[in-house]
Amino acid sequence: MKNSSVGLSERDRPAVEGTSESPPGEGGQSIKPYPMKPFILLIACTCWSVFSFAQSGSDAEKPDFGLTFMPDYTFKGSSLGGSTTIGDATWQAQNGELIGKAKPGTSGGWLVLDKSAYQDISFHALFKCSGEAETAVIFRLEKTGTGMKGVLLSIGKDGVAPYSVTLDARGKETGREKLRNAGGIYYRLAPPEVKNDPQAARRNAMPPRPTPPSDLPVTRPNTDLRPGQWNQIEVFLEENVIRNFLNDGGEVGGAVDGDSALHAFGPVAILASGSGEVRFKDIMLKDLSVRETPVEKSSSRFRVQRISDMYYSWGADAADFNKDGSMDVVAGPYIYFGPDFTKHKEIFTAIAVGPSKEFTSTNVQFTYDFNGDSWPDVLTSPSRAVLFINPKGESRRWKSYDILPSVQSEITDFVDIDKDGVPELVYAAEGFMRYAKFDKNDPGKPWKEYTISGKGYGMAHGIGTGDINGDGRIDLLNAMGWWEQPATLNAETTWKYHPIAFGRYGRRGSNIGGSLMAVYDANGDGLNDVVTNLNVHGFGLAWFEQKRDASGNITFTRHMISDDYSAKSAGNVTFSQAHGATFADVDKDGIPDYIVGKRNFTHLDNMYDPDSYGPSVLYWYRTVRNPKAPGGAEFVPELIHNRSGAGSEVTAVDINRDGAVDIITSTNKGTFIYWNVGTKAKK
Repeated sequence: MKNSSVGLSERDRPAVEGTSESPPGEGGQSIKPYPMKPFILLIACTCWSVFSFAQSGSDAEKPDFGLTFMPDYTFKGSSLGGSTTIGDATWQAQNGELIGKAKPGTSGGWLVLDKSAYQDISFHALFKCSGEAETAVIFRLEKTGTGMKGVLLSIGKDGVAPYSVTLDARGKETGREKLRNAGGIYYRLAPPEVKNDPQAARRNAMPPRPTPPSDLPVTRPNTDLRPGQWNQIEVFLEENVIRNFLNDGGEVGGAVDGDSALHAFGPVAILASGSGEVRFKDIMLKDLSVRETPVEKSSSRFRVQRISDMYYSWGADAADFNKDGSMDVVAGPYIYFGPDFTKHKEIFTAIAVGPSKEFTSTNVQFTYDFNGDSWPDVLTSPSRAVLFINPKGESRRWKSYDILPSVQSEITDFVDIDKDGVPELVYAAEGFMRYAKFDKNDPGKPWKEYTISGKGYGMAHGIGTGDINGDGRIDLLNAMGWWEQPATLNAETTWKYHPIAFGRYGRRGSNIGGSLMAVYDANGDGLNDVVTNLNVHGFGLAWFEQKRDASGNITFTRHMISDDYSAKSAGNVTFSQAHGATFADVDKDGIPDYIVGKRNFTHLDNMYDPDSYGPSVLYWYRTVRNPKAPGGAEFVPELIHNRSGAGSEVTAVDINRDGAVDIITSTNKGTFIYWNVGTKAKK
């Protein structure tokens, strides 16, 4: 199977409705039972309450959950050949579904699946329970002297919670113990439990998420169990951490202590229990212990130069810092000197970061002559915004100034909002959308902040700037809409808010919103559109076509460019964690293009995020105005490189001044220049 991040043909893409290749072991072939070793996930889907879902027709039971990994194995058969049973239940297979019924008066029984003896595993399935039926999924099934043991995930009216359980030889539960929490952005190996841990106490005492404003166009979806309907479960069992995601919702994680939690190995099984019927379909498995580094590829349009091998920064920019006539690159603590970029020098103390367990503190960097001495300086963000003043060629580290008390957003922009010839920093802080201006006579003192929104509208991801309504003024955007710049600016006036869903929850994305949002006329109709990634920790690239009615009212229509692995994407290119993006005219056709890449280990070395270990790709999407395409435009992907990706920032700038934009990224794989050798400046 082709690697999931560098483009999949339709025959390689596992369609959810059973079009993947048939696995070995179907058609009545004998499958030997596996020795049983530990981990059990129990899903109780009893009909304990009633929900109303607005669905109709033949698609009423086909929820929009998506698929967040590429499986090694997908069950689609109509035979139980090769499986074994435990306990008291009858099982049958029909058109890719496994259907189980517990025998009356019993605790039910298990169906052990072939091709499922893994230690670390990715698991996906849809399940449905009718009546009072219950089901479960077992991983690393282990025999004991008296029966079996493993981990139980209880799902019911009281929520979701993992337990350590014991079962008798017939699969009936005989004991349980609640597991300690181990999930989130921890490393994939849960640390030993610390008794009376004050940090754990503080985490448990954290206040609930504040109530969002009522006019936000996107809210967190209801991911509760859906009795009598199809539910999705995705499970990622790695080392001694089990991460569970129900109905495309948030993570429930648990950890099991002891040697058996790290070394157990065994098959997967599913349960039919209670009165009623249990159905499973789209069962997909992947060996999580196998990772792939693709053969290095890059576009013929770009020549790749890695100027640093170390992880210092997720952002970079370019300027002639030593005034020798050649552009240089700043990435984190270092200036890399052009034109060959073989020498570098600190502007602040350089400490390389370990990508498995650490984050860099530098997400975004901008260059500008802030103090007017003709030597370019450097601005970094977040979580503090720090200004570094160029010492005018003196061989010393640069003096720094904290110029803002807080920056919430992981992406910021530096653009001339008020068109006074001096750019401002655009960001989110304390739940507000803001921009800040510096004093040209003293740029190191705290900058003046302008709050343009109410509280609760500022997001950690997604910032955009551009003229949406065509009045000649720069408007601001994020995942929840756009703010219209008023005719007069001051620090007290908020801007008019227009709610538009430029972001999306789901697909295991831990947040909402993109990186740098592109604002330009994609289809050539004279109206500025928006191109953005929908969720930097999930999946989805889209462009939003601006439309106006006869009264001039503005609306947007979303056109998907790329989605998760269950959907068709432009050029059959699918990747997650699109955390860095920008836009520029790459091919010199007069139309901006969209440049975006995957951030490797975006939440450290674990499966907290979808497809965490997929290749770190960087693409540019050529904007093609096509009247026959939906909305009048299409985005054609071209791989730039498949071994570097993007950090939080992608910078497009003509470094060698040949008239074609080059691209810079800084990631946990190093700092890279992609020289645009395929496009020469047009005369």
